[in-house]
Amino acid sequence: MAATVSKPAAQAGIATEARRPVDYVWAITRIAIGWIFLWAFLDKTFGWGFATPAAKSWINGGSPTTGFLKGTGENALGGFFSSLAGQAWVDWLFMLGLLGVGLALVLGIGTRIAAGAGTAMLVLMWAAELPLANNPFMDEHLIYSIVIIGLALANAGAVFGLGTLRFVRENAWLK
Repeated sequence: MAATVSKPAAQAGIATEARRPVDYVWAITRIAIGWIFLWAFLDKTFGWGFATPAAKSWINGGSPTTGFLKGTGENALGGFFSSLAGQAWVDWLFMLGLLGVGLALVLGIGTRIAAGAGTAMLVLMWAAELPLANNPFMDEHLIYSIVIIGLALANAGAVFGLGTLRFVRENAWLK
């Protein structure tokens, strides 16, 4: 009877380099922040009652951007951001951004693209709130942006994610 021999992990397309504890911390952080984006998408789409009541959900005709953007009217850039509130193209871009960034970070694929898109979204939300109520310039939007950039630089998708697949490792745009 012939013995079966399994392929080494590297031949199977799985990354095998040694991991440090910080690699796991970055991976868990990636998944956690991805979940924040993905949850925002789900709650705004279906109105599960956490931040969005069912009556104001996207599937029930609500605008996922109106509440936040209309509330910026008296801020420094409020006129600009208020004018975007409720426009279909803004709603679609915002929701696709939440979904795309959330899925990319949770799955660990396309983290570089997600870092760019997520940072752009977060910096725009930060700008919409200027001047900030509790700090001259720093808030959670900028902190999340810094962390998301760190995730991409640390190649956090290569731990607990699809970044371990050979196809991803061989196509830089998917990292």
